[in-house]
Amino acid sequence: MTPFENSAGPGGLSIIHLVANAGIVVQMVMLLLLLASCASWFMIDRKRSSYKRLTRIADEFEGQFWSGGEMNRIFREWSGARETEGIVNIFIAGYSEYHRLRQKKNVTRADTVDGVHRSMRVALSREVDRLETHLSFLATLGSTSPYIGLFGTVWGIMNSFRAIGVLQQVTIASVAPGISEALIATAMGLFAAIPAVIAYNSFAHTAERLTSRYEVFVEEFLSIVNRQDAAAAHVGAEETA
Repeated sequence: MTPFENSAGPGGLSIIHLVANAGIVVQMVMLLLLLASCASWFMIDRKRSSYKRLTRIADEFEGQFWSGGEMNRIFREWSGARETEGIVNIFIAGYSEYHRLRQKKNVTRADTVDGVHRSMRVALSREVDRLETHLSFLATLGSTSPYIGLFGTVWGIMNSFRAIGVLQQVTIASVAPGISEALIATAMGLFAAIPAVIAYNSFAHTAERLTSRYEVFVEEFLSIVNRQDAAAAHVGAEETA
């Protein structure tokens, strides 16, 4: 016997029995909350896997990038991957623009740095959008589910009191089932909302941390580009002299 089938006090009413005998509006509210909860758990699992993967990619890439390897070799290795995402996309965008501008003549160091910066900022914006995808859904679900459940409860209690009004003799046994089935809607609203709120707060912190990590990499990459162009200009000036 499952917990939902356990005897629930007077009359031995189970939760399943209460739900089955609830009003159509309350049942629709319960169904909506059940679907919302399932969607929430599905989204939580997807986002958790995505953030774990992005963090792992960032760790592997930065470990290789800052180990002193040549950027050209790193670019060939990572750009040849089947699917790139996160910090890798930002690096590929920046290095591709840097390589393209280096092939042109009469391009100043300031123009090179500015062009690389724009390309990386565009790539950064795309990656931030991907990080924040579906977070608004979790936030909305967490804030509205209790109110949807409360609506079901108010409606159920209203119908219960309306039914009580036609009874000549009111007992706890006649009142309890209607109120119990109405309160289930509030419980389901909280069941849907609490995991969504916890997941949203956790994911928002992770997204913010990854965004800061990406922004720091952009600034550090621009510093490298600036130093390399300055060194190349200095060598060219010495050769000309």
